[in-house]
Amino acid sequence: MKITFLGTGTSQGVPVVACQCPVCQSTDKHDKRLRSSVLIETEKATLVIDAGPDFRQQMLMANVRKLDAILLTHEHYDHIAGLDDIRAFNWVQQRATDIYAERRVHQSIKRIFSYVFASKKYPGIPQMNLYEIKNKTFEVNQLPIIPIRGMHYKLPVFGFRIGPFAYLTDFLTIEPAEIEKLKGIDTLVVNALRKEEHLSHMNLEKALKLIENVSPRQAYLTHVSHQMGLYREVSKLLPANVELAYDGLSLEFDL
Repeated sequence: MKITFLGTGTSQGVPVVACQCPVCQSTDKHDKRLRSSVLIETEKATLVIDAGPDFRQQMLMANVRKLDAILLTHEHYDHIAGLDDIRAFNWVQQRATDIYAERRVHQSIKRIFSYVFASKKYPGIPQMNLYEIKNKTFEVNQLPIIPIRGMHYKLPVFGFRIGPFAYLTDFLTIEPAEIEKLKGIDTLVVNALRKEEHLSHMNLEKALKLIENVSPRQAYLTHVSHQMGLYREVSKLLPANVELAYDGLSLEFDL
């Protein structure tokens, strides 16, 4: 299994438009962050978790030529806005793209992309197969995927575990029963917005506490804002088994 971080930034990305802070003005490539998304490639399936506004750019940068499905954590714009760009995969693969999400997220997709589901369809629109997921294991091309429930302030969201790897973004809280689903993993990815507390996301302290509780061999922080600080400076503050993820970072595992 190969994991590629397509984006590791927040809803505004980094740099933030018009911001003059040191992070946004940094020339270090590690401080350039597209909206959060991850590519998962196995022998059974090629998946993307979340398709935000940078989806097209991310697919081109990672040279993705095959896509079996998209898993959606929740319906916020920075996680679904790129779904129109699945049209390219529809044409190349000659089929609709499978989208896995809970029912509430489906409702948002049908509202935002209403033209996709209209009775009279405009030529060339995206083709989607919407598959409902609940808080239980499901499969994509016989690849088992375990949803992990968390709360994004008051909004329920899903993270996902695939074999030894788990990806959690936009979490603020997580119940003990869901943490148990993460035990025994090799690598955990978790959101850490900034050092200061935030209304709807884990900050650095909360993310590190979750990592300590789960005890993975390695952990990576994603959904990082410009308020976290410079990559090289923040990296010096982290435990030995924790790193700031960055766009383009790739990992490989035995599945």
